[in-house]
Amino acid sequence: MTSPLADRTVVVAGAGGVGGRAVCAALTAAGAHVVAVGSRAESLVGVDAAEAAVVDLADPSAVAAWARELRSRRPSIDGALHLVGGWRGGSGFDDFAWLERRVLSTLRVLSRELRTDLAASGAGRLAIVSSASVAAPTWGMANYVTLKAAAEMWVQAIAGTWRAKHEPAAAVTFIVGALDDAGVTELLATACAGLWSLPTEELNGALIDLSRATESASESATEPATDQGE
Repeated sequence: MTSPLADRTVVVAGAGGVGGRAVCAALTAAGAHVVAVGSRAESLVGVDAAEAAVVDLADPSAVAAWARELRSRRPSIDGALHLVGGWRGGSGFDDFAWLERRVLSTLRVLSRELRTDLAASGAGRLAIVSSASVAAPTWGMANYVTLKAAAEMWVQAIAGTWRAKHEPAAAVTFIVGALDDAGVTELLATACAGLWSLPTEELNGALIDLSRATESASESATEPATDQGE
């Protein structure tokens, strides 16, 4: 039986982190043409992907140029998995700016650029990773949970438009505890690879909670998903 991911082009942003590496390996094993994207070449060394690209995902011009080149070589862009992140606690202005660029700007720029491609794919998938801490915010992580919540709403806006236009594409948010837990990382990788095996209508707009799927994930549910690549 042919894999639903066979030769589909899937962009993994933040591919150099622990979660990104696991996701790239799972997608490659399922037959996808994985494009591993990161901000530093050294972070992408050894990632299991068909190709790798160093791109500043917060720079619209850089992302547009990279996407044009990718479109010239691939018949479609079928997935964009945003695993870019970082962690700083508190409510300080500098920390907010640092997090905003990584957590939200990279998502906004990448998804704006690829949204039409995903809708045209016939089985487009957009996915992000958010944190269980959004549901239990504290002042000690005010910046982080605010930006994660904003990222979730951005994805819901895309999902709502795809739903209203009956586009064959789905935008999904995975909720995790801490990605340095091997069980959670494995679950995330499996879940990402499984996105193309589930009906679009079932997936679009879904919040898929992986934070309680293992005992260790449940115990760390208030910790941020810190081990994401840039």
